[in-house]
Amino acid sequence: MKKALIAFGMLLMAAPAHADITHKLSSSVQLTVDSPVVQTNRIGSTYSVSGNNITPSTVGGLGSLTAGSAVGYTPTAYGLTTDGSAYTFTESFIEGDVSTTAQTTLSTGQFAAPVLQGNSSTYSGGTAGALAGTIDSAGTMALTAGGAGTSATGQFVSELTIR
Repeated sequence: MKKALIAFGMLLMAAPAHADITHKLSSSVQLTVDSPVVQTNRIGSTYSVSGNNITPSTVGGLGSLTAGSAVGYTPTAYGLTTDGSAYTFTESFIEGDVSTTAQTTLSTGQFAAPVLQGNSSTYSGGTAGALAGTIDSAGTMALTAGGAGTSATGQFVSELTIR
């Protein structure tokens, strides 16, 4: 009888096991088409003149700025200060961008005719083409490549948590 009481007492001391099990499944598809980009900066007109042993008779310079036309410049006219002596003369002119009110328009996801200035960067962007992605009820994914500038990403996640 003592043995039965000891066994029964040990049975009462044992705690029941508690375990939580969680299992999660998820699927996703992400389709991306890059947008077109035009970044443009106008450059200004510059004019410079320098030298030695020269005497300018007419100093050049930039012309007037009027909307829709280039600035232009007038060159420097000069003569030697001391005939027969060495001289240096440097004149430079950079024509800046014409001021414009034209705007770049987007047509069917692409720039039809981007307005570009002296310092420009362009990226034509993507075209969806055949880009596609599907997931069925069984978790099977199908991804189809698109045109340039596109991406398709499929993901399946299985998460198991035991506490």
